[in-house]
Amino acid sequence: MTETLTLAVPSKGRLMEETSKYFQARGLNLQKIGHDRGYQGEIEDHDDVDIVYLSASEIAHQLKTGQIHMGVTGEDLVRESIIGADQRIEFLQKLGFGQADVVVAVPDCWLDVRTTQDLEEMALQFRAEHGRRLKVATKYMNLTRQFFAQKSVAGYRIVESLGATEGTPMGGTADLIVDITSTGETLSANHLRILDDGVILKSEANLLASRAAEWGGGAAEVRLELMAKLGNDPTEEE
Repeated sequence: MTETLTLAVPSKGRLMEETSKYFQARGLNLQKIGHDRGYQGEIEDHDDVDIVYLSASEIAHQLKTGQIHMGVTGEDLVRESIIGADQRIEFLQKLGFGQADVVVAVPDCWLDVRTTQDLEEMALQFRAEHGRRLKVATKYMNLTRQFFAQKSVAGYRIVESLGATEGTPMGGTADLIVDITSTGETLSANHLRILDDGVILKSEANLLASRAAEWGGGAAEVRLELMAKLGNDPTEEE
């Protein structure tokens, strides 16, 4: 039976730093085991929790398959990689960092395209004139399809983009994009703007639990203990 709980946290960058600060502020000190670049860790004075350091996208995958009990990662990655995420993952707590929006952005020169309805009308005209559908560059293929289906936008095809998505319209490989943005500055620098109704998801880091994991043994009790501490706002304890 499972006697420990496995918790995955981001392995690098700002998400790792912010996660560590969040836990530490609530009396849970994360520390790596062995060398600084290792992938295993622990919570000080909590032998019943195993920490694993993974990429943000791998955390989403392992939550889906039940290889870990809990994890910290962006909501965008969870909803993109897990169809029916709410039935497979428990969204326990928003953590207040890692905020970014998944958005639909079009070239500034498309003056008459302000909404997704305008986009579909343009797509019909575009196909009639050019004989092809609008090309949408994105790494968020599932979120894009779901959103456009809800908005009745059909005249497009997805061009998978694994990096520098915002540059694809100027480079000629796509007509518009679906991407993540926190300030909008990169979009503006590439002469793109967000549609008025083009925010697909307002994402941030979340604490999550897998419904597919084995919660026998002591894991369920450890989860309750962790949540009691992580749910506290240290600024209100004075």
